Amino acid sequence: MMAVALTAITPWHWAGFILFVLACIAVDMGAFNKRARVVTFREALVWSGIWFALAMGFGGLLVHLRGHEEATEFVTGYLIELSLSLDNILVIALIFAAFRIPPELQRRVLVWGILGALVMRGAMIGVGAALVQNFSWVLYIFGVFLVVTGVKMFFSKKEAVEPEKNPVIRFARKLFPVSPSLEGQKFTTRLNGAFALTPLALVLVLVETTDLIFAVDSVPAVFAVTQKAFIVFTSNVFAILGLRSLYFLLAGAIGLFRYLTAGLAVVLVFVGAKMLLAPHHHEPKWFQVEIPTATSLLVVAAILAIAITLSITAAKREKQKNIN
Repeated sequence: MMAVALTAITPWHWAGFILFVLACIAVDMGAFNKRARVVTFREALVWSGIWFALAMGFGGLLVHLRGHEEATEFVTGYLIELSLSLDNILVIALIFAAFRIPPELQRRVLVWGILGALVMRGAMIGVGAALVQNFSWVLYIFGVFLVVTGVKMFFSKKEAVEPEKNPVIRFARKLFPVSPSLEGQKFTTRLNGAFALTPLALVLVLVETTDLIFAVDSVPAVFAVTQKAFIVFTSNVFAILGLRSLYFLLAGAIGLFRYLTAGLAVVLVFVGAKMLLAPHHHEPKWFQVEIPTATSLLVVAAILAIAITLSITAAKREKQKNIN
């Protein structure tokens, strides 16, 4: 049987994908973001389904363009990014609570936060891909970093967000005056005749900073699955695009998933170990342990399923105990 020729990824594919992403964001910001309002659970559920369907559709397109292997790499990277974003959602919920941001204003922050996250992730992936291509030993650094981060995450506890102690917020306050109260959806205003930020702008800065911190973990994690920049970038982008609707879908109940952080920690340790054990041309044969991408996908899915199942079971037992 003759092998099917793979379609080479060209700058046109990059440009087409970026235009598609910008169109999606434009629709979100324009047609669905004209006024401040609360996002309902049903709307969040529908949009979460749409983003997931688009991601799976893109994976199907990759099957025709680049074959099943790269399509599986995309789906695995997407699942890893989506799962790690769940921890990000919890932190964002704490930020909104600390600043007392009403639900109708949260959507605007998340939309602009996603725009900034796309730019930052794109830059980080570009740098990471260049490093991996020119210095393969960087993968060992990524692997060790992920294992250490996973272990620390497993034993760490979530801390409350204290805006006045946050160095980013303190630095922003030194640069610009900040209005004492929210002014609707505005990020900037006039205070005593001078340019000033609103508290909503400080929240946006903190959300962007939080995503940057999480990206330091999540971007190297996808490099454990594939070193192809296009796959790393697209899997990251689709996970980020679905973050807003996923937040409104889960924010109210994220506290019930008590074992989710532990599950995510195990995922990080697994992908870090996979990266450390992956075969490289300069390693002796006995040291090489290649874990197929499909196996990685199943392992990550199983870890998340177990963590969520244990969380839901524990929550039900606690509720039943309180009733009795």
